[in-house]
Amino acid sequence: MRAAGSYDSFMVTPLVRGASLAACAALCAGALASACRPAPPPPGASDKPAYDADSAIAHDNEAGAQAGSIEGGPMMDAAAAILAASGDGGHGNGADASVDDDPMANHHNTREELLALFTIKDFTDDEKKRIQPDAFLRNAFGVEGPGKMNQGNKAIAKHTISKAQCLAGLKNIVVQTPEQRAKCGADNMVPVWIKGKEPWFCIDVFEFPNRPCELPFVWTPPAYAKKVCELQGKRLCAQTEWNIACRGDPDGGDDQRYAYGNKVDIEICHTNLRHRTACNAHDAKLAFNTCSTDTEPSGSFPKCRSRFGVFDQHGNVAEVMMRRDGEQVVTQLKGSAWFYNELVREPDQPIPETTTNKAGAYPDHCNFDPRWHVEKLEEGFHVNYHLGFRCCKSIP
Repeated sequence: MRAAGSYDSFMVTPLVRGASLAACAALCAGALASACRPAPPPPGASDKPAYDADSAIAHDNEAGAQAGSIEGGPMMDAAAAILAASGDGGHGNGADASVDDDPMANHHNTREELLALFTIKDFTDDEKKRIQPDAFLRNAFGVEGPGKMNQGNKAIAKHTISKAQCLAGLKNIVVQTPEQRAKCGADNMVPVWIKGKEPWFCIDVFEFPNRPCELPFVWTPPAYAKKVCELQGKRLCAQTEWNIACRGDPDGGDDQRYAYGNKVDIEICHTNLRHRTACNAHDAKLAFNTCSTDTEPSGSFPKCRSRFGVFDQHGNVAEVMMRRDGEQVVTQLKGSAWFYNELVREPDQPIPETTTNKAGAYPDHCNFDPRWHVEKLEEGFHVNYHLGFRCCKSIP
């Protein structure tokens, strides 16, 4: 992103089309293209929070089915998929308390530390040969640059909230009830529904890696986000699902414009910062070295939570999801990041004088429907320093 730009992005392009994702992960790290700008909204699109019809839900459900999933069984630590994990995997159990008090200590330094933050399914030998989860994980995650999924460039990042502070803020919040755990079959997920219908999906409470008080991952190509969700027995969220989890009321009340209410408030979520330094968007390598990922641990803003219990759908990092476009499943990028202060505006209202990037300003409400870097999901390789994701899961 340029210093005064909005949602610029970069593309990591696999050198061999048709190759497995594991092979693409190994090949794409050096194939980095120049930045591009967000496309304008499609004709007829509105800033108003239009409610989704049942047909939109059906389309997105069909998109999820068409995108496919990987069947599997019990969960195992992702790091153990490529080498034996030891101790508590950096989760803080029995760790030096001073580490949890240092905000920068939450920004991990190795691939193994990143992989220890999430789990994948336990595959059979035949499934491992077909899916190659070990090779994919080994090549897709790393801290060395924008060709790998990581938490951003630690050398230039600034985090101000420690894991200990974040956990203290969540102390009296029930992240997931036993009933929700049983319904979703996974930790840190909640079931979601609309009035008059039974729950049909669950959504991660936190941005990936879906752990309380860990930093979200960025520099993630949409195709890789899809793969990671599937390796966990989940899938990438459909836009309609994400919208409902953001705006909806489990008690059947009226929808809200934002997860936290009906009027924008950039103090509630991690949305009230600006870029600290100039960000060079000439290519992804320069962006990695100049564009700081100033995120905070997921859940650090306890009021930034939807009524279904989903955190950080505004701020911290924007998110990639999927939607149906005609006969194909495409990427959908939406949400906002920590620097939304530069871009804030309300629907149908004049752009505030305090918004510095007036050309890129947009309303970050639950139903906002932008067209940023649209690609076929299976071929989606746009990445940047402020784009993450979360996973969903269908309820049988």
